[in-house]
Amino acid sequence: MPAKITRTNPATVRAPTGYTHGVTIEGAERRVIISGQVGITPDGTIPETGEAQLAQAFANLKAVLDAHGLTTGNVVKTTVFLTDRALLTPYRTARAAMFSGEVPASTLLFVAGLADPRFMVEIEAEAVA
Repeated sequence: MPAKITRTNPATVRAPTGYTHGVTIEGAERRVIISGQVGITPDGTIPETGEAQLAQAFANLKAVLDAHGLTTGNVVKTTVFLTDRALLTPYRTARAAMFSGEVPASTLLFVAGLADPRFMVEIEAEAVA
């Protein structure tokens, strides 16, 4: 039996902008922790723009979900690291495209840098089934 995932946004907390305040998981048989996905292609190419890196990081996240037989609906939490505040709007747009419908709980941080100085985005996630 798959996990029952309930997403809640209490009226007593400001409405979220593209994420969910709380996620309850009941009966999960599997928990998949996904390492931070960066904007690097399978051949090692790193796109030059933040928007292209966002698209690739989300594509990489989807590929890991697919490899585990999961969908974006199984994602219950993301943590996102951006190196440039100008990427906030493009990130929100890319997130909305990735998580249409049921969105995970989420934390977003702006950081001084990532493992490779060319990386502008890193997205880690937790999924259940």
